[in-house]
Amino acid sequence: QVQLVESGGGLVQAGGSLRLSCAASGRTFSTYATGWFRQAPGKEREFVAAITWSGGSTYYADSVKGRFTISRDNAKNTVYLQMNSLKPEDTAGYYCAASRYGTSIKSEMYDYWGQGTQVTVSS
Repeated sequence: QVQLVESGGGLVQAGGSLRLSCAASGRTFSTYATGWFRQAPGKEREFVAAITWSGGSTYYADSVKGRFTISRDNAKNTVYLQMNSLKPEDTAGYYCAASRYGTSIKSEMYDYWGQGTQVTVSS
């Protein structure tokens, strides 16, 4: 069993930065791939970024590539999402998720989900 808790969201002006954290409980978290997804009001949940259990490989949606960076510290059971050059269209609830099956852009491949943290980018 893995429990995930996101933090770090907030209100920021366009062009600003935020760092989201996803803290996990459970001894096996370091063996799970982890992803970040987001969902804006009235829109479907979409893939943002993912990282393998070792941190050796990362994947990004085209819309955030070059602006967002996913990383993890398995000693701290925490995954991060550094978000730079934020745009109003990045406004959404951001969710981290853990997968036993490896990284995926598909939300249905993830076993555990956090409650989410809100990111609002003003223009």
